[in-house]
Amino acid sequence: MASPHSNTVPPNADGDDADRAGATSAHSAAVDVLLEVRDLHVAFGRHAVLRGLNLVVPRGQTLAVIGESGCGKSVLLKTMIGLIRPTQGQVCFDGRDLAGMSERQLTSTRVRYGYVFQQAALFDSMTVGQNVAFPLRQHSDRSDEEIEQRVLSRLAQVGLPASVAPKKPAELSGGMRKRVGLARALALDPELVLYDEPTTGLDPIMSDVINELIMRTRLSYPVTSIVVTHDMHTARKVADRVVMLYPLARLAEDEPQIIFDGPPSELDRSGDRRVSQFVKGEAGERISELRGA
Repeated sequence: MASPHSNTVPPNADGDDADRAGATSAHSAAVDVLLEVRDLHVAFGRHAVLRGLNLVVPRGQTLAVIGESGCGKSVLLKTMIGLIRPTQGQVCFDGRDLAGMSERQLTSTRVRYGYVFQQAALFDSMTVGQNVAFPLRQHSDRSDEEIEQRVLSRLAQVGLPASVAPKKPAELSGGMRKRVGLARALALDPELVLYDEPTTGLDPIMSDVINELIMRTRLSYPVTSIVVTHDMHTARKVADRVVMLYPLARLAEDEPQIIFDGPPSELDRSGDRRVSQFVKGEAGERISELRGA
């Protein structure tokens, strides 16, 4: 079943790269696009990770990117914020190509992003309050009093009391550190929030707390979200749209790397066995690979 969100070309489709680019541009013009990936390739030396990706992310959408370990999910996320430069292709934020920006322009653009790291990436030497205040002190001219109020407001938004502000990250549980990381990402009211495996390492209950916070964030104010995850419960619960990447090593040269693009409700109806095996957590032909190793 075709997705209204999809701009990928099926393996058997006719048409050249110009046709694909034209289709992407036409789709972009029809929606309010915040982020667009055009013919994206990323390689490290001879090792290709991403190949020919095209994605259009409208404002306000929550997109989940799923796929096996090693398929390039986190590389895609880092390329979307300009931490990794494309080998070929473009990442455009609000109509501007990140690769064409100066360092000053890129820094200014990144203030419009929020990034929630897989392991929270808090500064161990700082208190919780100082961690959340860090982007405010770096990128705003707010007074100390205004910063303090914003810190407490963002902590409350992720369900943490003011009493955690003077604590160090080492004094917190894994779930609390994740929430502090989210509070820091939201400090500057970003337009786009990127989540890198937000529920990794958490028990099922705390994972669902994080999922609820992602959903609550979208309801609190207009924000576009991209969630990289291998957790199907997270993908189904928080996303409007799901994209599945497949490792290049197991694809033919003419096969698209995006093997699914649509709403979560269509995942179980996908006719692609690779999608259904991932969604159901079945090893499939990978068992044969392991036996032959």
